[in-house]
Amino acid sequence: MTNADTPQPASWESINELAAAVRSCTDCGLHTSRTNAVPGSGASNAKILIIGEGPGLNEDQQGLPFVGRSGKLLDELLAEVPLSREDVFITNVVKCRPPENRDPLPDEVASCRPYLDRQMQLLDPKVIVTLGRVSMLRFHPTGKISEDHGKILEWEGRVLFPLYHPAAGLRNPAIKRELQKDVLRLPEALEEWARLSANASVTQ
Repeated sequence: MTNADTPQPASWESINELAAAVRSCTDCGLHTSRTNAVPGSGASNAKILIIGEGPGLNEDQQGLPFVGRSGKLLDELLAEVPLSREDVFITNVVKCRPPENRDPLPDEVASCRPYLDRQMQLLDPKVIVTLGRVSMLRFHPTGKISEDHGKILEWEGRVLFPLYHPAAGLRNPAIKRELQKDVLRLPEALEEWARLSANASVTQ
């Protein structure tokens, strides 16, 4: 799955070191058509990790996540909480753009999994916000985005908060309204993590 010369996750000791590995990665076919890999960006001590599906055209050109129309909508949604990009860390399930913005293939998701796993270890977020079906299925494989969006769930001691992808909101006004309503529950998601953490401390 990985190249022999690719450092293994435990050797990536910082977000910047991991980002450098992503930018030089050749572990799946997506690297052959990328302009830039997109490791992610944001606060290294963020309590909230936002995970999309894969970079689009603008992201591929700039090497940054959510910088196109979907990113503008995401910024507007976060501002309603209120939060900014400086308060969160944003990345994707796959770090290179799938051709024509198609869904990532299972082998592409698997190739990128060590990067996402290590990002979660290094960032240690309290709440994981998934954007779209592909991202949600990484953590909630039996879920349906149409049923589970906006729910506050638990995943390995953290809070999982699935949302529709902003791109779907741009295409569908009804989904955009759901997104606007759901994102306002982020403070509740943080409160749920505090409750989970307190309960874990009591049982230890």
